[in-house]
Amino acid sequence: MSPETAPPQQAILQFLLSLQSPARILVAISGGSDSTGLLLLLDEAVKAAPHLKMSLCAATVDHALRAGSADEAREVAALCTSLGIPHTNMIWEGDKPKTGIMAAAREARYGLLATAAESFEADLIVTGHTFDDQRETLQMRGMRTEQISTGIADAVLFNRRFWILRPLLFSSRADIRAFLKERGVPWIDDPSNEDVTYERVRTRRKLSADAGAERNIRSAWEARLALSARGAEWLDRHFTLHGGLLGQVTPDGLRQDRAILDYALGRLTAVFGGQPFAPGRAHMAHILASATGSEPGRMTVGRVVFDLRRDGFYLGRESRGILPLVLQPGEAGVWDGRFYARNGSAASIEIQAPKDSGAQDTSRFIESITAQTRGGWIPVTSTGMRGCMQRLPKGAWKRAVASAPVLSAEGNLLSEESARMVELTPYFAPFDRFLTRFDFIFANRLSAVFATAPYARLPLRSIDGKTI
Repeated sequence: MSPETAPPQQAILQFLLSLQSPARILVAISGGSDSTGLLLLLDEAVKAAPHLKMSLCAATVDHALRAGSADEAREVAALCTSLGIPHTNMIWEGDKPKTGIMAAAREARYGLLATAAESFEADLIVTGHTFDDQRETLQMRGMRTEQISTGIADAVLFNRRFWILRPLLFSSRADIRAFLKERGVPWIDDPSNEDVTYERVRTRRKLSADAGAERNIRSAWEARLALSARGAEWLDRHFTLHGGLLGQVTPDGLRQDRAILDYALGRLTAVFGGQPFAPGRAHMAHILASATGSEPGRMTVGRVVFDLRRDGFYLGRESRGILPLVLQPGEAGVWDGRFYARNGSAASIEIQAPKDSGAQDTSRFIESITAQTRGGWIPVTSTGMRGCMQRLPKGAWKRAVASAPVLSAEGNLLSEESARMVELTPYFAPFDRFLTRFDFIFANRLSAVFATAPYARLPLRSIDGKTI
C-alpha cells in the first residue's frame, strides 16, 4: 500500500496482489461513499480474478446514535444481498457515554467488527479510510505537535487478533465517488459529517479551501519503522525484566541515541503504568533528564516510579491508585491496564494489589499468581524469588511487589489448584488493543521479554511491492 495517491481501482488491485491467499475479507461498510466504494471495488476485482482465491463478507455497525441509522443499515444489507456478499448488522447496544462519544464509538465499532469477523471466519478486516481522512488527521495532529506524524496507519492489529487494513488510504474521496457515479450506485451522507462541533469537520472545511495542501509521509513511515527496529535492538541489549514487575535499563543503555531513548522509554512507561499512550513531550523531557542525569534519584511520571541507581535505571508501577477488579465465573477483563485475566473457576474472584506488602511475606504474593502464568515471567519458587531480591535494590523491588496482582476469593488467597483456573498474562496497554504496523517490531520484541505469545503477523506477502 503506497503512500502516494493512486486511482481506486489500481489501489485495490495492488492490495489484493499483496495479500496472502486464500483469504476471506470482512468489509466494514457504513453506507457512506468511502465504504460503499470499497465494497464495490473489491467485489469487481475479486470476481475478475478468481485465481487470487479471495472471498468477501461485510458488516455494518449501527451505533444507534441517531434516527434513521437502522434504515440505513437495511439499505446496506440490501446492497450486499444484490452482490451476493454475506452481510451482518451489528448494533451498539447499552447506555452511551455523555462525554468522549467519538472515542467510545470507535472502541465499540472495532469490537463489533471483530465479533463479526470471528462469526464469518474472516482472515482480516478492511475499512474505507481515504487520503482525505489522512490529510485531515495530519492537519489535526500538526496543530498539537511539531513532530512529524505518521498519520493514519495503513495496518492496525486489533486485540492481538485481527489486522485492520486500509487499501484506499491513498486514494481520494472524489475519485471513489466518481467510480460510484459511473456504476450508478448511490451512497448515504451522514449528517454528522457536517456538524462543526467535531474537530474533524472543521479541519475538513479548512482543507477544502486549500485543496493543494498535501504531505508525503513516506519518510515519516520509514523513520518510524526504523525507530521501532532500533528500539527492539535496544531492548535486547540494554533492558532486563525482573519478576515480571520491575524493569532495569543498563547504564550503557542510557547513553544511547536520544531518539531511541525517547521512543523506548516512552513506550515502556506506558506498559509499566498501564496507560494506552506514551507520556507527552513535557513529561518525556523530565524522564530523559532523570535517566541521563549524573546523580541518583527517584521521580514518578505516568503512574511509574523511575529510580536512577549506579547499576542502571529502574522502573515499576507506583503502588497508589490501583483499583481492584472482580470477575465472575467465565468473565474476563484487564486489571490496572497491566494484566489480562480470565476467570475459568466456578467462583467469583478479586484481583487487587497487596494490602500490606511490608508486613507480609512478599514471595507469597508472587507465588499466589505464578500457577496460572504459563509464560514463566515471574519466578515460581521461593528460592528464585530470594535470588531475585538479593540482586536488586530493596526499595525498588519492594515498590514493584506492592503493585503485583493478588488473586483471592472471599478474602482468601487462591489455592494453587484454584489459581490454575485463572488465566493471567501481561497486558501491554499501548499495543494490545490497537497496534500499528509501525510499532510491531518493538511490541513483538517486548512480548519476548515478558515471555508472552507473539503478535499475529500481517496477512500480507508484500508491502509497496516489496516482499515481506
